[in-house]
Amino acid sequence: MKRRDFIWAAFCLPTFVKFASADLPKLTVFKSANCGCCTAWIEHIEKAGFFVEAKNITQRRLSDLKQRTGISLELEACHTGFINSYFIEGHVPAEDIKSLLFQRPDALGLTVPGMPRGSPGMEMGDKKDPFDTLLVKRDGSSEVFRSHSDIAA
Repeated sequence: MKRRDFIWAAFCLPTFVKFASADLPKLTVFKSANCGCCTAWIEHIEKAGFFVEAKNITQRRLSDLKQRTGISLELEACHTGFINSYFIEGHVPAEDIKSLLFQRPDALGLTVPGMPRGSPGMEMGDKKDPFDTLLVKRDGSSEVFRSHSDIAA
């Protein structure tokens, strides 16, 4: 590669990255005001290029929101987000959200039930548990969207 081409590529790369990030839709997240892992997850999502609007609500309102959205108790986590026509429940990795938006399946959304160690926002040093991101279908059933089992506890 010629020096001129390298300099041109280095100059254009930040513009391309900003352009790609600017194309991502806003993610609105409802959470408890005192939840540190929710804040850490939001930071992960923002680093991936999403614009996040965080809204602190009471636990009662958050539970009602989950129920109205169709998130069953076994699929619940601590925070609930909405992007385009999908919900994002819990510590879903940013890359999984990007894949969802690209693939556009006929579904309600994605969830990482519970709070698995090592998922985005739940980092605990070297301690990591394998986890699955689930795709929640319109009938309420779910299937594995992406496995994150390449990490060891």
